Amino acid sequence: MPITFSQYLTNLTDAVYQNNGPNLAYLLRPTSPHGKDLLWCQNLFSELALKRSDLARYEGFVASPWDEIAIQYLLVCWNIAKKRYGEAFKEESQLVSLFYRFLPENRGWTLPALFSILRDLRDLAYDADLHSGGHKTDCMEEAARIITKAFGLCMTDRTSPYEESRKWGVYYVVGLVLKCYFRVKRISLSKNILRALDANNDIPPLHQYPRSHQVTYRYYIGMLSFLNEDFAKAEQELTLAFYHCHNGSYANKQRILTYLIPLRILKGHLPSLELLRRFPVLDQLYSPFIKAIRSGDVQAYDKALEQGEQRLLELNLWLTLEKARELSLRGLFRKIWVAVEKTTRMPIAMFHAGLKISGIDVPVEEAECYVANMIYRGFIRGYISHEKQMVVLAQNNAFPKVADCPNPFAHI
Repeated sequence: MPITFSQYLTNLTDAVYQNNGPNLAYLLRPTSPHGKDLLWCQNLFSELALKRSDLARYEGFVASPWDEIAIQYLLVCWNIAKKRYGEAFKEESQLVSLFYRFLPENRGWTLPALFSILRDLRDLAYDADLHSGGHKTDCMEEAARIITKAFGLCMTDRTSPYEESRKWGVYYVVGLVLKCYFRVKRISLSKNILRALDANNDIPPLHQYPRSHQVTYRYYIGMLSFLNEDFAKAEQELTLAFYHCHNGSYANKQRILTYLIPLRILKGHLPSLELLRRFPVLDQLYSPFIKAIRSGDVQAYDKALEQGEQRLLELNLWLTLEKARELSLRGLFRKIWVAVEKTTRMPIAMFHAGLKISGIDVPVEEAECYVANMIYRGFIRGYISHEKQMVVLAQNNAFPKVADCPNPFAHI
């Protein structure tokens, strides 16, 4: 039997009085089956226009703000059914604001419902911007502003017992806000909420939160560090995010690896063939670079950069992989060294000739600069005698493994 609006109101108040957070979340979700049932029972599918005043007769049926929240929910469902996503977002925004009135007086049992309505708000903001034409992001920016208020409401819970505190919702809300900022490419706005989070020492440590909250938070902290070229912190956070990510979350693991793989390449840790086979998209993206590094083929590396330029720029990866080009150059120089039976003294002209044979036609002076940079980066152990145009290599371990170099990100 389809649910009537009066039954819906009863179910809503029962969930509140029973402190049943998951059920409350279910009742407020527009995609739940009862959303469509309510429209059929109210005979609203045939309506060309529906306003809040048309539903005013239901006000006062249950305690405030739940009468208003129920009305807002019906308006959200109706606008979604009519594919009026901009209006649906506005009504959902009002629903969230009404829910905020209820939140300060209650404990952490409300968090499942809070998470649900904030997630719906973000999704509706995305749909509204998508169907508004052009590349507008007004709704998503407004969604971020509204969700940020939930951060304050969770942080300021000082009366609930530790286990029932709303503070257990802090990292989920922060993750949603960061998702919104990344979606609209307003990443600099993330600083305010992260600064507020760092300044508060009154919340539980991150490792005590649900693993999904940890993974989302670490992923975005890793991404922020990656974009700020703090590669050491980016690798640390993304590695933790990857190993804590649920094994069944294939898309999330791929998203993390998209940025973790180039960071590991910079440190000389090339991904295994087995790992790349599990993620064909990443295999297609990174295999040309990995093959070029393994073979010391600088020309192939440059070709891969050129062919993948547009995709790499879209992912903010081009500059990072361009920095990793030196690994293929190191591989080429090592092949030249092996070809001359690993001697400890090599004329710079030898490296210059090797570059030329490989299709890299540069002056001798530039070849010398390449070798000097390899020594500076720790890829070659030795020194250059400029006067004699000779490279003097270490007797042992002249070409150490990149992974063994101290502070691999220091000279990038």
